[in-house]
Amino acid sequence: MIMLDMLQYGFMQRAFIAGVLIAIVCSVIGVFLVLRRMSMMGDGLAHIAFAGIAGGMFFKVYPLLSALAFTVLSALGIQRLKDMKVHGDAAIAIFFSFGLAIGITLISMSKGFGMDLFSYLFGSILTVNETDLMFIGVLCAATIALAWLFYKELFYITFDEDSARAGGLPVERLNTMLIVLTAVAVVVSMRIVGILLVSSYLVLPASTALLISRSFRGTMLIATAIALISTVVGLTAAFYLDAAAGGAIVLVLVGAFVSAMIYHKLIVEATG
Repeated sequence: MIMLDMLQYGFMQRAFIAGVLIAIVCSVIGVFLVLRRMSMMGDGLAHIAFAGIAGGMFFKVYPLLSALAFTVLSALGIQRLKDMKVHGDAAIAIFFSFGLAIGITLISMSKGFGMDLFSYLFGSILTVNETDLMFIGVLCAATIALAWLFYKELFYITFDEDSARAGGLPVERLNTMLIVLTAVAVVVSMRIVGILLVSSYLVLPASTALLISRSFRGTMLIATAIALISTVVGLTAAFYLDAAAGGAIVLVLVGAFVSAMIYHKLIVEATG
């Protein structure tokens, strides 16, 4: 009954559709990132996307499109620096700093888009319009399709990159694809959870699932379920409590992670 009352509003219908799509994308990509110890990649790209949002508002371009272009190009730049033997964390930090500097500079030079920028920083279910939903839907569908199509290859390089390279797999191209898919996941998530909390959507479902599951496929399924449930509960709480959607969703995700830690400690470790 609570759900039916809430879903009579168009903005909540759009928020739930976007939230479900984003939850699936972020949980799938997040499992690969966490297992490859690339958890900070999401956070770095989220802050880089800030420059794309600011640039879109400054030059009167659709902000999500400008954020996508800037974030994907930066993701490719990070991968290029890593190929040049620059340490992964350093490569992310370089583009992280560059993106923040551009965003702050553009904000200081402009006037009048403070509230719009606030909605991208912290997420807002009220601002997900039909254009956003179409944009998010296309990107999510493409990301899910690529992750499914290259599932075996991504699985292989996640656990044994050297053997994958020896076996003839195009490891560099697969790594580039993964980082680009991460950039896409970051951009599509901003409308719901905001730039500052995007990395939580990528890391928490995967980290929680790894405490519960003992197989890769099980981890992927559990992470997706956790992300979906947390999105529904978080959006519902945000609607009735008049709270920020991103904060509510992430708090539910943290609660799930703490519960998984307790389960792991009391059940998994106790039974060996």
